[in-house]
Amino acid sequence: MTAVQAPGRLLAISDLHAAIGRNKALVEGLRPESPDDWLIVAGDVAETADEVRRTLAMLAERFGTVVWTPGNHELWTHPSDGLTLRGEERYLHLVEMCRGLGVVTPEDPYPVFRGEHGPLRIAPLFLLYDYTWLPEGATSKAEGMRVAEETGLAFSDELLLHSDPFASREDWCAARVAETERRLTAVDDPDVPLVLVNHYPLVREPTRVLRHPHLAMWCGTRRTETWHRRFHVACVLYGHLHIPRRTVHDGVPFHEVSLGYPREWQRHGHPHGILRRIDLGESAG
Repeated sequence: MTAVQAPGRLLAISDLHAAIGRNKALVEGLRPESPDDWLIVAGDVAETADEVRRTLAMLAERFGTVVWTPGNHELWTHPSDGLTLRGEERYLHLVEMCRGLGVVTPEDPYPVFRGEHGPLRIAPLFLLYDYTWLPEGATSKAEGMRVAEETGLAFSDELLLHSDPFASREDWCAARVAETERRLTAVDDPDVPLVLVNHYPLVREPTRVLRHPHLAMWCGTRRTETWHRRFHVACVLYGHLHIPRRTVHDGVPFHEVSLGYPREWQRHGHPHGILRRIDLGESAG
């Protein structure tokens, strides 16, 4: 009797930070159970282009399909990186690098995963943030930045993530949101629901558990807060917060799939597994 192979699994991870020793060991140990398994990598692979390439090339050799969207760390022009490109030029360089590895990017047609729950259209998004998730009591970015200055806590993006040729990250974010909204509208189909993949959460609610709530300014944009209702969405995948969990918003599951830094995962373990299996039938937790 010939064994019937189970359909491939849809797996996800983000915030690999693969240049860090303990993380590198975990990432190098990742393996599919089936050659048909897909792996979604929702950003922050590493800080240098060479490490991003090495890690994604390794994963692309193992998994049936790898889908990537950038986090803020890939977009940094870091002093230790031999690649000195900035802003959009750096992003497009990474896109071409991924295409050479066979990795799906936000600039490619959205692929369809055919698993046990039926077809799902995987949409990797690159949207950035625009400082519209302000701290309580703040009414402008300037006021929000004053809160950050008072706490001494802000994202390193302020020094390393450049927006060239856009005048600001807010302008780059607006352009990315407009183009992505156009593409999602064009493919929206109730028979093939979307899996939206972004480095940042698409709604603000997940950021409310941050130890320092003002950091939400660097975590997303109000422009996307209705997308999970507006489009036919099966689930949303994101990272960035380093708080792995599953929540439900307006009936749509949101999965934070980050690995995070060793000091974090050594404290809380891997409650959902290092690789998150995206099972549309699982309960919240």
